Amino acid sequence: QVQLVESGGGLVQAGGSLRLSCAASGRTFSAYAAGWFRQAPGKEREFVAAISRSGGITTYADSVKGRFTISRNNAWYKMYLQMNSLKPEDSAVYYCAAREGVLRPGAAYDYWGQGTQVTVSS
Repeated sequence: QVQLVESGGGLVQAGGSLRLSCAASGRTFSAYAAGWFRQAPGKEREFVAAISRSGGITTYADSVKGRFTISRNNAWYKMYLQMNSLKPEDSAVYYCAAREGVLRPGAAYDYWGQGTQVTVSS
């Protein structure tokens, strides 16, 4: 099993930047594909970005492509989401998640963090 804890959320003005971190513990982090999801009030949770076990493959939702960058450091058991050019519609609780094995679009994730709030003011 792996445990996940997000940090780095906060309040930022539109056009600003934030970097979210996800700290993993437990089993070897490099055994897991990982991703970021978000959920705004009254909306369903949605996919934001995902990264393969080695970090060599990344995927993004169209809404964040070109603005957000996902990365990971397996030696440090960390994953990151660099968010630039933030918009009010990016406001949500952001969750990191992990699934054992290869990165597979649409596949379910088995492990989730508790979430970190991101609020973008206009």
